[in-house]
Amino acid sequence: MMKKFIRQNIDHQPIVDNVFKIVSLANDAIAEKGKDKIVNATIGSLYDEDGNLVALDTVFNTYNSLDNRTKAKYASSFSGNPNFRQQVYNWVVQDTKLDLCHSVIGTPGGSGAVSSTILNVLDEGQTLIIPHIAWGNYKSMATIANCKVQAYQMFDGDAFNITSFKETCREVMARQGKVLAIINDPCHNPTGYSMTVEEWDQVIDFCNELSNEGPVIILDDIAYIDYSYNLERSRDYMNAFNRMNDQVMIVVAFSCSKTLTSYGLRCGGAVILARNQEDVRALEILMEKHARASWSNIPNAAMENFVKVTTEHKDEFNAEKAKYVDLLRQRCEVFKKEADECGLAYYPYKEGFFVTLKVEDDDLLTRFHEAMIAQDIYTIKVNKGIRVALCSLSIEKCQGLAFKMKEILDSLK
Repeated sequence: MMKKFIRQNIDHQPIVDNVFKIVSLANDAIAEKGKDKIVNATIGSLYDEDGNLVALDTVFNTYNSLDNRTKAKYASSFSGNPNFRQQVYNWVVQDTKLDLCHSVIGTPGGSGAVSSTILNVLDEGQTLIIPHIAWGNYKSMATIANCKVQAYQMFDGDAFNITSFKETCREVMARQGKVLAIINDPCHNPTGYSMTVEEWDQVIDFCNELSNEGPVIILDDIAYIDYSYNLERSRDYMNAFNRMNDQVMIVVAFSCSKTLTSYGLRCGGAVILARNQEDVRALEILMEKHARASWSNIPNAAMENFVKVTTEHKDEFNAEKAKYVDLLRQRCEVFKKEADECGLAYYPYKEGFFVTLKVEDDDLLTRFHEAMIAQDIYTIKVNKGIRVALCSLSIEKCQGLAFKMKEILDSLK
């Protein structure tokens, strides 16, 4: 039937967000049986050992100290407040000595940075390149922009699959004369993989080579970077960016929401990096216009809060956050150790909020997911795997979980 009142050249299928659907099922089960009897490993937010959402005191005490007029007023620019834009750049690159032209556009969370990049880099009908295991909204954002998606295989054994990445990029370049590829690193969602400096060197070397055929843009989604287990070295890979030529651009999508445990404040930034200022400015102009025409401007108080927390209260903030990073590490060590002991396969994990079980057979994957729900274990089904949000589970609930999952999986074979 013709949908006469709306756009025609777009996917009209209703949105199905499986994450929120399963979260709702888990919450219903908790209401019926009590939270002690339910393993709710669906939530992609950090929770403490008592099952409460972590809201860092340093962050929210600072926020509450802001003048009400600061909270009420518009931002000074739809590109983001100047002090915020500068501090996002400082925070993202930190001690990295980047010799590149740059700009920052304030966005509603890291999601805004990703979606704005897709909309303003690709023309309708072109193809976005993503990992084959990835955050589902990459595909949704491409769809709303009337773009296609092509995936590269994420892993070659326990390493980044540079061969598949190259092959996929070459195929897309041959069709459309431009490449936009997403790399979600470090702390990949949903596997918890972080690439090595050497792997990033290979990526940049290849991008330089491929750029002989057309412009290459890498969208580096760093939503979880500030929960890296080795924060002091978490930006080392960015040094590779200095080697890119003038036909390569990198846009870094940063999430204040994740870094500050302020998920609902919707604040982030797109950091545009290129060899030439005119190339940076060209994308900046489009992103400014997109911001003005869509969200208008992001919350003034969220921007001011980020600046204050990461400058005036930086040491206090880092110390408070470090306690939870260590807690996250303990949870993951428990789960990984037990998974290794019982032979429960998972994709290469190094750090981050999630571990993803490796289940490549689609039928078995669906049955496994449903069987766990039947036994009060709630997880998220992703492409070729099961995402386990250890960020939201206590150490106690992590203990024995891998053994139970393996028992359920074995019963289905």
